[in-house]
Amino acid sequence: MTQPTPIRRGARAGHLDVALRLAADGLPVLPLRPGKAPFGNCRTCENLACGGRPNMLTPGPCACPLPCHAWAAATTDPDVLASPAWKTAWRRAGAVAYHPGGIGVTVVDLDDADAVAWAQAALPPTRTVATTRGQHWIYQGTTRSVNGVLKGVDIKSLMAYARWLGPGTGTLAALPDAVRALTVKKPTAAPSVPRAVTVPAPAGGGQCRHRSPAYLERGIAMAEQRITDAASAVHTTVYRTFLAVLSAHGRCGCLTEGHIARLFTAAQAKGESARHCIDAWSNARTALGM
Repeated sequence: MTQPTPIRRGARAGHLDVALRLAADGLPVLPLRPGKAPFGNCRTCENLACGGRPNMLTPGPCACPLPCHAWAAATTDPDVLASPAWKTAWRRAGAVAYHPGGIGVTVVDLDDADAVAWAQAALPPTRTVATTRGQHWIYQGTTRSVNGVLKGVDIKSLMAYARWLGPGTGTLAALPDAVRALTVKKPTAAPSVPRAVTVPAPAGGGQCRHRSPAYLERGIAMAEQRITDAASAVHTTVYRTFLAVLSAHGRCGCLTEGHIARLFTAAQAKGESARHCIDAWSNARTALGM
């Protein structure tokens, strides 16, 4: 991770100016709304068309003509950053963010003094950046991104974004195994054996807009991962994931019973019953008028 020229506190540089400077130094950046949420940059992605979550924090497989949302929008291309597509976003932006995984680093986001104290005792020193309530500890190397690995501790690396708060101080250290271990979901009980459930695939009939089988495969894989990563509200996550998959792939005849079985297996591995899976699938179809 390069260390861009620090921006003076007294300088009133616009967010786009900051973003262009960071991009020139190799940081893939994107605008954030006030409140630190990303913009929904592409109308094609509204209503879960790309398979992303409703809050747009995690995009799905997207072939949008415009910059997609969340970490997938991060870029170093100055023409994209200053494009008409982002004109309104930068004017309304509350901050600049970057994609840590895109530059090969991991951010350990420490949200309060207790979390900082834990890091000082448990992790090797590295580059640190002060935040509003705590610190970002930045390490060289990438890993999965998981929120809430400990109280007040989030891991932001691949498929995630972090707010740019300055270059920080200190020297980058290699990502320690202690951080990687936090991203591994540990079972709290012996998982039940998933029961095979057969659900008919949607008949389809609409024109397929997918450019290749890889588009569908990526969508199913990301949906499985989204369910697997759910740390809470599993019922809601399963339903919303089913809704996203059906919204993107349910009307053109791409989905097969094998694809559906993969989603059900992921849900049952998180503790959902076969009946809950069937109900969530049926409710998602009803919500979409299928």
